[in-house]
Amino acid sequence: MDYARRVIRVYTDGSCRGNPGPGGWAWAAGVDDFASGCEAHTTNQRMELLAVIEALQSHEGDIEIVSDSNYVVKCFHDKWWAGWQRRGWKNSQGQAVANRDLWEALLPLALDDSRTVAFTWVKGHSGDPMNDFVDSLATQAADEQRPARS
Repeated sequence: MDYARRVIRVYTDGSCRGNPGPGGWAWAAGVDDFASGCEAHTTNQRMELLAVIEALQSHEGDIEIVSDSNYVVKCFHDKWWAGWQRRGWKNSQGQAVANRDLWEALLPLALDDSRTVAFTWVKGHSGDPMNDFVDSLATQAADEQRPARS
């Protein structure tokens, strides 16, 4: 008998009040399985990346990351990371890759051979209930500078 592997769908989002400024990140695999966190001085892109890192660290097995961040999703769909590594962490314009520290933390989690990690883009602020949920969690964390966990 062929057993289908269970894939956990996790929505992620980052928020920043000013860019840079106080920021928040969040992930949610449902309204009863979520977390958020904050940093006092950061950027939106860093919060988007941290949300994915935290989601992958918090869930075992096959996972689908759903994000409204083209920065995150295109990195994996278009394999930007492979070019960065090949060029010694330089982007296609020869500049240092922004947020290298977080990308270096994320890549081993996302490219882990022991599980499948897929990335799906969702349009932000388009009425997707789970995207709206993580957006509200990340925004609240940025505003209040207080993490939350289910």
